[in-house]
Amino acid sequence: MKHIYKILFSILLSGIASCTDVIEVDVPEGPIRLTIEASIDWEKGTSGNQQTILLSTSTPFFESQNNSAVTGASVQVRNNNSGVVFNFQDQNDGRYTTSSFIPVIGNSYTLEVLYEGEQYTATETMLAVSNISSITQTREDGEDDEALEVNVSFLDPVDIENYYFLRFQSREDLLPELFYIKDEFVDGNEVTFYYEKLEDEEENIKEFEPGDTVDIVLLGISEDYHNYLRLLVEQFEGAGDPFSATPVALVGNCINVDSPENTPYGYFRVSEKVASSFTFE
Repeated sequence: MKHIYKILFSILLSGIASCTDVIEVDVPEGPIRLTIEASIDWEKGTSGNQQTILLSTSTPFFESQNNSAVTGASVQVRNNNSGVVFNFQDQNDGRYTTSSFIPVIGNSYTLEVLYEGEQYTATETMLAVSNISSITQTREDGEDDEALEVNVSFLDPVDIENYYFLRFQSREDLLPELFYIKDEFVDGNEVTFYYEKLEDEEENIKEFEPGDTVDIVLLGISEDYHNYLRLLVEQFEGAGDPFSATPVALVGNCINVDSPENTPYGYFRVSEKVASSFTFE
């Protein structure tokens, strides 16, 4: 009987040892594409002259390379109403900057990027945004009636179809909280949005405490960017959920004129914005 035990034990050991074999799987990789981060935001109360556009290339998921900045490109934005062209200077680190941009609400702007013999372009209209009417703190409007939350209110213009992008960034966190807003059911009314953090030890999330500061940005955006942002947020929030839809590469409004199949990533946005910060008491 002892011999039988020894044989069975040997079989179990060999089975466990076999589980440590390294299996190499070829992970399919998509083509390297240009990524355009072109958010032209005009903060109320400023000239809006200083603007920056970021260019980089996409990298494979398991690639350890951090620097994918694009240099040597030609970048300009044209005001389609006036014909004025704003050239963005290459800073040799992926940033392209200008100090002469002139924002005009209601005007149409076209981005043009020339990179490695191919032309990329996108067009958007600069849209206005409402002022923030109040920023307060409560413990009543969120999911947890004992947790602090910040409340942001603004008045939506009547009889105008508006879309908004509201961003909260706690100075304690690396990532912001994003809200995409359509005024379909709040047209002409004052609306309030709250942001709270629910404690989660596994995710190392702590509730807001007195002294914590949140940076707040409200932007007026187009319907197309609203839809793009909605998909982006849904995919981000559904990451790791086995019942969520399969993530797909998000395609923005930038197109490749010379090689349409080589579609770039990213989005060209021109928006008016209001920015503020709030510190909990």
